[in-house]
Amino acid sequence: MKRVTYQSIKHLAISLILFSQTAFCSDQTFKKITYEPTTYAPSKVVVKRADQTSVKLPEKPAIYAVIQTTHGDLVLELYDQAAPKTVQNFIDLAQGEKDFRSEKGSERRPFYDGLKFHRVIENFMAQGGCPRGDGTGGPGFQFEDEINGKALGLDKRKIKDAPEYQSQLQRAVLSEFNIKSRQEFEEKRTEVEKAYQEAMELPVLEVLYRVGYRFNEVLPSKKATRGALAMANAGPNTNGSQFFINQVDTPHLDGLHTVFGFLITGYDVLDRIIEKGNLQTTIRKVLVIDKR
Repeated sequence: MKRVTYQSIKHLAISLILFSQTAFCSDQTFKKITYEPTTYAPSKVVVKRADQTSVKLPEKPAIYAVIQTTHGDLVLELYDQAAPKTVQNFIDLAQGEKDFRSEKGSERRPFYDGLKFHRVIENFMAQGGCPRGDGTGGPGFQFEDEINGKALGLDKRKIKDAPEYQSQLQRAVLSEFNIKSRQEFEEKRTEVEKAYQEAMELPVLEVLYRVGYRFNEVLPSKKATRGALAMANAGPNTNGSQFFINQVDTPHLDGLHTVFGFLITGYDVLDRIIEKGNLQTTIRKVLVIDKR
């Protein structure tokens, strides 16, 4: 199915933000709450192989990952309680305990060894885990997000007070009317403007739900702050092997990406990786140490 592109009418969507406060009759479409939590059953993370490291780890009982790179080590705590399925996937790929598909067919070996941080952006993040090195590769499978939107407070914030989610609001309104061109927008302009006005009162959680994101109400999800380890994706429930580590807080990503760990030590290494640029840092190995 062809993905809808909204760039061609971006200026129209922006004009809606400046739309006057005129009152309209409403069919209530954008005043109703349609959000429903997805069913979620927690699982226990199992570390199948005991890796060893000389790197000093915190005393706190937890699962740690040491990402050894050509520019130093990154030590991360993995959130086995906040994102158990995501953590299990990362560990199994890292330790070679899970099948994945490559150009050679089905393989089982340490997935991340030899891959590069293919996408790094200053004052944002460093992204790795792509076997092709261009952001288009993965393990040959996808799995669902593990995000509790209410734990992130997305049910308490109205979309009008969250400018970082305006693109999602535009998508929600335009999708409701199935608008794909300027002509279609002009034909439905009054209805679209009315809907946009009403939608500004919706919670962020509702808007994200309307554009396809699904949330549970079980997990103690974490925000995408500086140092957060999160899954990169191409939209809702498209997780595979790619991940990123935040150099700064990214509140605009809360609810859009599963946060499954946090950088404990190696911030200087992260800065160096980002400073060096795309494809200039190689992951030598990922070690997993279970101290629970």
